[in-house]
Amino acid sequence: MIKEPALPGPYLDVAQDAGRAFFLSGKGGPIVMLNLLRFREVADYSDSPEIAPAQPVSGREAFDTYVAHTLPFLFASGGDLLFMGDAGPWLIGPTSESWDRAMLVRQASVDTFLAWNSDAEYLKGIGHRTAALADSRLLPLIEGV
Repeated sequence: MIKEPALPGPYLDVAQDAGRAFFLSGKGGPIVMLNLLRFREVADYSDSPEIAPAQPVSGREAFDTYVAHTLPFLFASGGDLLFMGDAGPWLIGPTSESWDRAMLVRQASVDTFLAWNSDAEYLKGIGHRTAALADSRLLPLIEGV
């Protein structure tokens, strides 16, 4: 049996260089973001105790709170949630890696994506995402290619 290398991580936020490259890419038109999410067993609100629920919740429950908070801002920006569902181990990919949920989120453009992600009211709920996730991946996809 071939031993797979350990993956670095966790990855929870956009790296500065990756964010800069995405913004400066000049890609026009719709962008679909593939989100792969792995939840904590128990959400960790230590970075944002002001929004922590009264009783401990699972990472999945914290992420559902984040989604409920986020959708109005996403829709107001012209974006859409195309798909959200349970995930699991890869069919083709590292056998040591699995994901709890996958999402496809569409935005009209890189600019509308960045505007939505920097909205001050939206950012008030970002702590639910941080509390929920043990690891994540975000891959921008260009439609129509």
